[in-house]
Amino acid sequence: MSAQTSPTSLFGTNGEHSLRILQNRPGQAAVGSLSVIVLALTALTVPATQAEAAATPSGTLDSTTKNVTWQSPVYAKGTVDSPSKCGTAADDPDNAVCARFDLTVNPPAGQWDDNPEGGVPVSIQWETPTDDFDMYIYDSANKEVASSAGTADPESAVIPKASGTYHVVVVPYDVHNNSFSAKAYLPEATDAGDLTGFSGSHGTYEIEAGALKARAEFFTDDTLRLQASPDGVLADPENSHMIRQQPTAQRHTTSFDAGTYYGIRSKDVVMRVYKKPLRFGLYKADNRTVVWQEADPLRWTGGGMRQSLNRGAGEQFFGGGEQNGSFSHRDQVRHVGNNTNWNEGGYNNSQPFYISTAGYGVFRNTMTPGIYDFNSPVRTGQQERRLDAYYFTGDTKSVIGKYTSLVGKPFMPPVYGLVEPGSADCYLHNANRGERHTLDALKVSDSYVENGMPLGWMLVNDGYGCGYENLSQTGVGLNKNHAQLGLWTQNGLPDQAEEAKAGVRVRKLDVAWVGGGYGFALDACDQAKAGIEDNSDARGFVWLPVSWAGAQRCGVLWSGDQSLSWDYIRWQIPTYAGATMSGIAYNTGDVGSIYRHDPEMYTRDLQWKAFLPAIMTMDGWASDIATKKPHDQQPWLDGEPYTSINRKYLQLKERLLPYMYTLSKDATKTGVGPVRPLALEYPDDPAALGPNAKYEFLAGPDFLVAPVYSDTDVRNGIYLPKGTWTDYWTGKTYEGPATVNGYKAPLDTLPLFVKGGSIVPMWPKGILSWESRDKGQLGYDIYPQGTTDYTLYEDDGVTRKFTEGASATQHVRVQAPTHGKSGRITVKIGASVGSYEGKPSARSYHVTVHGNNAPSQVVMDHSRLHRLNSAAEFAAAESGWFTDPATGVTEIKTPSVSTGRGFTVQLQK
Repeated sequence: MSAQTSPTSLFGTNGEHSLRILQNRPGQAAVGSLSVIVLALTALTVPATQAEAAATPSGTLDSTTKNVTWQSPVYAKGTVDSPSKCGTAADDPDNAVCARFDLTVNPPAGQWDDNPEGGVPVSIQWETPTDDFDMYIYDSANKEVASSAGTADPESAVIPKASGTYHVVVVPYDVHNNSFSAKAYLPEATDAGDLTGFSGSHGTYEIEAGALKARAEFFTDDTLRLQASPDGVLADPENSHMIRQQPTAQRHTTSFDAGTYYGIRSKDVVMRVYKKPLRFGLYKADNRTVVWQEADPLRWTGGGMRQSLNRGAGEQFFGGGEQNGSFSHRDQVRHVGNNTNWNEGGYNNSQPFYISTAGYGVFRNTMTPGIYDFNSPVRTGQQERRLDAYYFTGDTKSVIGKYTSLVGKPFMPPVYGLVEPGSADCYLHNANRGERHTLDALKVSDSYVENGMPLGWMLVNDGYGCGYENLSQTGVGLNKNHAQLGLWTQNGLPDQAEEAKAGVRVRKLDVAWVGGGYGFALDACDQAKAGIEDNSDARGFVWLPVSWAGAQRCGVLWSGDQSLSWDYIRWQIPTYAGATMSGIAYNTGDVGSIYRHDPEMYTRDLQWKAFLPAIMTMDGWASDIATKKPHDQQPWLDGEPYTSINRKYLQLKERLLPYMYTLSKDATKTGVGPVRPLALEYPDDPAALGPNAKYEFLAGPDFLVAPVYSDTDVRNGIYLPKGTWTDYWTGKTYEGPATVNGYKAPLDTLPLFVKGGSIVPMWPKGILSWESRDKGQLGYDIYPQGTTDYTLYEDDGVTRKFTEGASATQHVRVQAPTHGKSGRITVKIGASVGSYEGKPSARSYHVTVHGNNAPSQVVMDHSRLHRLNSAAEFAAAESGWFTDPATGVTEIKTPSVSTGRGFTVQLQK
């Protein structure tokens, strides 16, 4: 939980320092051999008064001096953990607590017009790489403009479009007789020249433009890999494990000389290699329809390379991983890299991948941060002197599928982690909540049961420096309440085998360990998942707040340590929906945040997060907004009416588990997660990109969720796309496209709509756990409209036997009149095909059919079901049907039926 607080007066002026300046002039080019400023941060004397103080050590970047470097003193040990604790320069004249440097940037005219690095790169390299220095950069108003606060070595950041004076603060966080050297430079750009060489065949082509070497490779799914380097070296990123399976080579390609360009023809695309200057373009098979076209040649600096593409008139862009507060990016600049800004504008779980509605997506095969500018032209670059990009063609869903086939499809979570909430706290010697012990977690687990609320898992040591005791006993106690044991880790996984044997089935990784992101976080996620799976028959279930491309294959991505506010609720909505556009199937945040608590905001936040695949509460850290007193985050603590409302949504979440579980299984095949922006399902609807659609989302294709994110009981601006939409609570129907204003949404009501034609599997009412539910019952909630189909997926929910085929599917078809017409409705429920341990041999079905008129009779196969006269009679009966006269909803309860055979239910008019 690295602090991001900007101190108000970190940068005083005192202390005399030794300063040595070595300068090179323009033309002495290459980074590392440019002008150099070396700073010794050791104070020679301490002035008696402030008036005698010298300025903070400093350097200037301008048209003459292109590079500065400086050296820190040696730190015997770590000092503080946050820049807010550094004090001022007057408090720390010798830089013994934190190291400071003032950097003034006077860029030449046009410096940032088209620069691959987009600003001034600043980095610190440690003498001993196992230690940890954190770097923060502030502008002249002391606003943080860049930071690198993980465990990477070097720590690096870019000051975007730098101009003016900046204050660099380096915090010796965890060091042992260590120091660092730092550098900053003005990047100078070079463009690719004319083509000087072209050769190749069988799907691989070598291209040259002077010193620039490039290679194009074609794959059978119409994926193209393009590499380029002015250093002439074409290689994979060092120590990269992002790519799980390289696509199959497409060897049947041909090339031709079209005069101004060479063409390379693959199965469905043609790549153009323009000669003067070297540029690239990708076209469809007709060689006339552009997919993408470079607007300018590749441009590079000492530490970056960018690609510039023409932008279509209506072209839209998605992806970039988790971009806090956003899901669409046209006319926006998005950062892709390591970041621990948990608020709107942050990008801590970003990925070097984006999608265009022009019919392509791009994955940059890199472990370096980048800046993606989606203005015109589109300019995307990484902080490295190489281009290594995979281009996927097709519609948005197919591009997500191809990308995740490359870096890893979303993993299949265990059933207790998917929908049932988790609870995290430190139970051993908790500094925030007083003396406790690990077994005290069982008291909280008991309270979930007592309050009629589901609980899937608990992290029992969630806090910096928090350990555990009696681990096996704690695990056994949680299992009795149908919950699983989890552990948080601060600095590694040395005891995974023993902890898994003690019952650990959940892992949470944190920024103290994986804050560096990139390959380090990805490797840690893979390691944590494997630690559970190598020592048990369970599925690994991992959470992490900082990651990189491919993290969807191993973990739930969690958007970090936020503080509660209405804005916090608002900006999370497009964050999680947008992450799906990068193949991130499980993205979530703490219910009610971590640091602040308010009963109404907590309840509003829990309502809509009930439709995310995974959620948890972070207890033991928050204070009540009004009283300022400590307040835990369990969902019953605020009393009525909040407890009952929270219970209502948690139990609804539990009932919908088979629906969400099936969506998760689909994600393992398609890469498309359950939570979706409207633009994914309605790509031809411009309003799906509008301001109203930004703050709502789809849970699967069937539910439209429009959270309340302000202090109101009326929700305006709910956009419903094409189709018939039924209010989940009232049964009122709307014909889309339409915008609903004045929707009545008191505290207990989440605006929720179901699409016409939906078939939604549901578990019985009132259940608290996947494990204790009555497996002899299953429901289908049906919104009939025309002919629609649905296939339910089931397995044992916890082991990995499903990978060997231990699973079952059940197909359901509904045939009904189109909207507005009356007639017979036929529901065909097929046999459950397949087997798995624990599969019921028979079950009864509770079928709910939404409509306006009661049928004259309901027939199951060839037998009439008994009509019941009231909801009470229906609840008490073993089978039969009942139509609620107020809503027109017909409920049908079948006798127990073998899961090995199908049957038909008809509602006859």
